[in-house]
Amino acid sequence: MDLFEHQAKELFAEYGVPVPTGKVARTPQEARAIAAELFAAGSKKVVVKAQVKTGGRGKAGGVKLADDADEAESLAGQILGMDIKGHTVHKVLVEEGSAIAEEYYFSFLLDRANRTFLSICSVEGGMEIEEVPHDRLALVPVSPLTGIDRAAARAIAEQGRLPEQALDGAAELIEKLWAVFTDEDATLVEVNPLILTASGEVKALDGKVTLDDNAGFRQEHAKFEDKDATDPLEAAAQAKDLNYVKLDGSVGIIGNGAGLVMSTLDVVSYAGEAHGGQKPANFLDIGGGASAEVMADSLEIVLSDPSVKSVFVNVFGGITACDAVANGIVAAYKLLADRGETVDRPLAVRLDGNNAELGRQILTDAALPGVQQVDTMDDAAERAAELAAAGA
Repeated sequence: MDLFEHQAKELFAEYGVPVPTGKVARTPQEARAIAAELFAAGSKKVVVKAQVKTGGRGKAGGVKLADDADEAESLAGQILGMDIKGHTVHKVLVEEGSAIAEEYYFSFLLDRANRTFLSICSVEGGMEIEEVPHDRLALVPVSPLTGIDRAAARAIAEQGRLPEQALDGAAELIEKLWAVFTDEDATLVEVNPLILTASGEVKALDGKVTLDDNAGFRQEHAKFEDKDATDPLEAAAQAKDLNYVKLDGSVGIIGNGAGLVMSTLDVVSYAGEAHGGQKPANFLDIGGGASAEVMADSLEIVLSDPSVKSVFVNVFGGITACDAVANGIVAAYKLLADRGETVDRPLAVRLDGNNAELGRQILTDAALPGVQQVDTMDDAAERAAELAAAGA
């Protein structure tokens, strides 16, 4: 899970990392009120920053300085609604301006290739890390067994060539960022820029944090979820523990195994070229041991998408037996009927492998409206694309 800048800074503050004072606004009027508070508290300037989960905000015009509350309101009005690399700005961070003497770069990240943690420190901050000359970067591996104490943090800052006047403050901040990184199960904690203020304080002027979703069971990160940006179907699927990704096509896809589902997307895209450009509407993997209940939930999610005109159920039975899949389809029809809903879109079903014959017989006996069994994957994809085109 990637955090917004303001969320990263809120997390930093919990660990004692110095950050500028600020609040989030969703309207120009809210931005004006926040700016007025900051000016009343002694700020000389305020910064209005677009909150999107991508870089390059400054270059896109998403970061502006304001000299008074009226200007902050005007700038927020310009930034809200902007498109920055495909991300629409729905909120801005209004925070106190900082008297910047120097800018640096620092991050902790998971080094998957070397199976360890890595710290990156540079005296060159305020730019994309890829643009920093390699000889100006200190890449220091960090053992998960020994971690980072104050002495190790200072050594990293020294290798990053930070000046003497910044070393003590940077070492303290780096030690606290390590606590954020490990305690919160992050895969990335980045500060760019890390600044030295005119008064000699070291602060995190920006913040980027990526949290490991696999550690969610032992964390309380639900407060960081971006519900505004989450597709409702994806949220509903996640609540049912389904591996579902919404796409922009018209053929609903249900399969077992990520590899098979990815192949199914390709086959449907190819078959759809001959039927008006029909494309997959989703990725949905029911996994290797799916029950009838999982199949019913999957079909319910896929059919909840109004853009779906047909559904392709592609299952190669292994751990997931084909009879369980067939029973799941029958159960889904009953579940929806009990809710007063009807399955009004056709299903092309291909069952092969473990208990395939039994699964096909279950579907034949059920005689469900709209279910068409097809023997091969290619033929089923062709049929699903044809059905989608007919229903478009």
